[in-house]
Amino acid sequence: MKHINRREFIKLGLSAGSLLALGNNSGLVKKVFGKTNTPKKVLVLGFDGVDAHLLEVWMNQGKLPNFQRLRSTGSFLPLRSSIPAQSPVAWSNFITGTDPGGHGIFDFLHRDPESYFPEFSASRTEEAKKTISIGDLVLPLSGGDIKNLRKGKAFWQILEDYDIPASIFKMPANYPPVPTKQRSLSGWGTPDILGTNGICHYYTTESTRINEDIGGARVLPITVNDNKVEAKLPGPINTFKKDRPDSTIDFKVFIDPVNPLAKIVIQDQEFILKEGEWSDWKGISFGMIPTQSAKGICKFLLKQVRPEFKLYVSPLNIDPDNPLWSISTPKSYVEELAKEFGPFYTKGLPADFNSLNHGILDEGEFLEQDDMVLRERNEMLDYELSRFDSGLLFYYLSSTDQRSHMFWRFLDKEYPSYDAKLALKYGNAIENIYVEADKMLARAMEKADKDTILIVMSDHGFTSFRRQFHLNTWLKENGYHSLINEWKQGQSDVFLNTNWSRTKAYALGLNGLYINQKGREGEGIVEPGAEKEALVREIAEKLENFRDSKTGEKPVLHAYVSKDIFHGPYVEDAPEIIVGYNSGYRGSWATPLGRIPKKILEDNTDKWSGDHCVSPEVTPGVFLANQKAKIQSPALYDVTATILKIFGIGQPSEMKGKPIF
Repeated sequence: MKHINRREFIKLGLSAGSLLALGNNSGLVKKVFGKTNTPKKVLVLGFDGVDAHLLEVWMNQGKLPNFQRLRSTGSFLPLRSSIPAQSPVAWSNFITGTDPGGHGIFDFLHRDPESYFPEFSASRTEEAKKTISIGDLVLPLSGGDIKNLRKGKAFWQILEDYDIPASIFKMPANYPPVPTKQRSLSGWGTPDILGTNGICHYYTTESTRINEDIGGARVLPITVNDNKVEAKLPGPINTFKKDRPDSTIDFKVFIDPVNPLAKIVIQDQEFILKEGEWSDWKGISFGMIPTQSAKGICKFLLKQVRPEFKLYVSPLNIDPDNPLWSISTPKSYVEELAKEFGPFYTKGLPADFNSLNHGILDEGEFLEQDDMVLRERNEMLDYELSRFDSGLLFYYLSSTDQRSHMFWRFLDKEYPSYDAKLALKYGNAIENIYVEADKMLARAMEKADKDTILIVMSDHGFTSFRRQFHLNTWLKENGYHSLINEWKQGQSDVFLNTNWSRTKAYALGLNGLYINQKGREGEGIVEPGAEKEALVREIAEKLENFRDSKTGEKPVLHAYVSKDIFHGPYVEDAPEIIVGYNSGYRGSWATPLGRIPKKILEDNTDKWSGDHCVSPEVTPGVFLANQKAKIQSPALYDVTATILKIFGIGQPSEMKGKPIF
């Protein structure tokens, strides 16, 4: 998902009784106390965003021999994603074996019903509630807290209850990691040290870019004097100071007067980069007060020396050797990885797609960065495979998803900003990452013995994102949303121009539509009960029948009424309608933040060109295994039920999946 350009938004033992309850399956558990040496092992490769159609095409063309071999000896099926088909929702379905009604994650963003303000759905950071002021300092008397907002029990916590070991590498929607003695490392949702989804810093003399503040990036104007640049690297907000300034680090760049290279001096480090060269990881430390500092890691790219100076600094990742916040269980796991491999990407989505989208990085530079991520992931996969001898190993790869988002435009000649010249150079970017995933699968297949169940899965597939649908604008044009000043339409975010006394519905997040319910929303006007029910059905029907005047197509394939499709204790927290978009369409970039442009539909010309936040049947994921499947249309929570069944564990009543084998 695009970074939200508002940092404030994302400030971000087995008992005898239970053993007996296993009945005939209890033979799979060999001992009660201590880690169980399981006769069956489960190895799961989570390749984010691998699309069922593309995978089948490239398998049939012989480009993915290991996927093809797994299909021929076991199973290959499309895997039904979540409603909506968003990564945090989908992976939460898999983690808990439930739908969103059971885990409470319905979108990337939820809202505070009192203020209508967007909130990050997956986690919440709370600062210390008790402080003491001394001069200009604010000192905490109690600790702050970071909460994982997903409800329900993770399947590896259930495995732990039965003493079955598990390693969970970079599981999305698991930040901070849920309490467990199992090895786990958090994935999607893990912030940079600024507490955001990732903000890079770009230093340039280009006058056309001065003072730009764009999503996911800070463009910082600099001057070159006598071949020297003096600049500051902004860090986290210093909450120990009353005025809460950004912490900063001074650094200098000395430019060679003849050759295209420069020396960068930051803290106690000096290093030379040639034009177009990336640095390795650099550890940095932001001083807050004499006894407190915030440590992070980053990489530098010297894009250009002259005529214009251009220096890119990656988002400030949490230092795995000295993590600012909890990113693993136990804490020693991430430290072990850091000791074995040195610094590595910890941010949830490691490749900097925002910088590519805004032209700070070009396509080649983005791929270079993601290749660094891939090398790290390959090394760590080999490490985890080398010691995997019991229980379960889940291993996750993000590159298949991130490259699909950014390079889908080269697969679709009808994309509004399709570039034939760039397509010749980068048109194989998605195919190439599937080939890399195939190589990872080969190593997993080599490790899998006769007692290993090997599963390959993705949370969703992909489709082209040609047209963006401004859902709040549609609500306004259909009489469900009212403005204070018509002439200000499109000029403000977070519903600042909304007249709540005349508004019946509003949209927030990428797929959520809420009713402005009386007694629940801060200024609600729609009575719960019959009035609300009729309104929900009316809006859903109209959305499904609306057509794009430019294409003649229906942008909305399904308008799902939440209470009809979700099950569990958190259904009441859901948006009333989940908007399931059709192929080629998606909720607009304006919708998540409550902005209301003047047009209902417009072309999407961003480099972010492929997407999956649509109806799940449009973008099925994949399920492959070295076992024969007995059901033909599995869903994500069926994979969870399958894992428990393999280990002889009875399925908890709140889970809704069915074993696939």
